[in-house]
Amino acid sequence: MIKIGILGPVGSGKTSLIEFLAKEFTKRGLKVGIITNDVVSNADAMRVYEDLVVKEKIIPKENLVGIVTGGCPHTAIREDPSLNLRAIDNLIKKSGDLDVVLIESGGDNVMSTFSPLLADYTIYVLDTSAGDKYPGKGGLGISESDLLVVNKIDLAPYVNANLNKMRKDAEIVRKGKPTVFVSLKTGEGLQELMEILMEDLKVVGLLGS
Repeated sequence: MIKIGILGPVGSGKTSLIEFLAKEFTKRGLKVGIITNDVVSNADAMRVYEDLVVKEKIIPKENLVGIVTGGCPHTAIREDPSLNLRAIDNLIKKSGDLDVVLIESGGDNVMSTFSPLLADYTIYVLDTSAGDKYPGKGGLGISESDLLVVNKIDLAPYVNANLNKMRKDAEIVRKGKPTVFVSLKTGEGLQELMEILMEDLKVVGLLGS
């Protein structure tokens, strides 16, 4: 079973990425479970439920768990991931063996990371419209994640975000680790995202060839 942790600032597109990945993995015949973390509500879990369970019937309802952390979102994925580890155990008890579990963190700053006990592979999501300074700011989330996804590139012209600057800064900060620029709304860059992700998972032995 592959555990993929997805984190990033509020509004960056983590839930949209979760939904996209769930569809793509399901197309490949993989059985997917989803866990969402939020501080005060189950809003993200409800959105996933409406989209993937009710409308598109991508996953059954027992494959989705929403966690309300009630405190710092970092703690539940890094310092004390016990809530999420129990949620994974419960998913397996209800759903049987899963191939992929997608774990969405609550809104995070650039220093947030997943505990290696919780995630085998991590994806950090940035929002282009938040400014082109973010990749250069560094921080553990940006520099150490296995894959950096820069989302909403379709908005770059409207917020004067320089995508070339973001690419160069990401290359420097991440020291060769992959970065992909996408729009989860228009679909631009998503094929490249899946190619990088699937190859990475094969290379580290988390997915068969």
